[in-house]
Amino acid sequence: MNDILEGYAAAATPDLIDRYEAFDPADLYASVLDLFPTRKARVADIGAGTGRDAAWSARRGHDAVAVEPVRQLREAGMALHRDDGILWIEDALPHLSKLAAHGPFDLMTLCGVWQHIDDEEREIAMIRMAQLAADGCLLVMSLRHGPGAPGRPVYPVSTDETIGAAMQSGFSLRRRAEIDSIQPGNRAMGVRWTWLAFKKQSCAQTGAAA
Repeated sequence: MNDILEGYAAAATPDLIDRYEAFDPADLYASVLDLFPTRKARVADIGAGTGRDAAWSARRGHDAVAVEPVRQLREAGMALHRDDGILWIEDALPHLSKLAAHGPFDLMTLCGVWQHIDDEEREIAMIRMAQLAADGCLLVMSLRHGPGAPGRPVYPVSTDETIGAAMQSGFSLRRRAEIDSIQPGNRAMGVRWTWLAFKKQSCAQTGAAA
């Protein structure tokens, strides 16, 4: 994980930051957007980068927490979105040890993050996110399939294994959508994405299922 974070730190140029900020979150989340909470919610954007998505959530009326371990991206985001009312936290998967003080959450998003941690870390992270989720929390994840960018290696991701791990942690699957990358360069490399949306079951539901 440290190598990947160092890769992002080295890549955090003004050009990369501008490219991150150019994406419209409504387009990125289009395949799951209808599931997002419409009432004011507590939102955690995990691996927030420049805070693009957290700022979008804040502008939609939510209390947004941006979780980003890379200082260069975090500082850029704090400057870009200083007026959006985001709470920034320096924290990282899989343990998210600092985030617990600010939960539980009604919505957690991981956009382009899951491929950067290995299977052992994913198991820990899924359990941890379940602990941070309020009853009925929506967990939204995008899984990258295909090669990573130079200096930012990725691990293979199994959609079925991810779904299984989430269900074992108390989430139920609400949506699975397979899409091509919206970036022409990634499409040329064969990169595609799976979007997953899960809902955290309540303790009563979990007990009834058992």
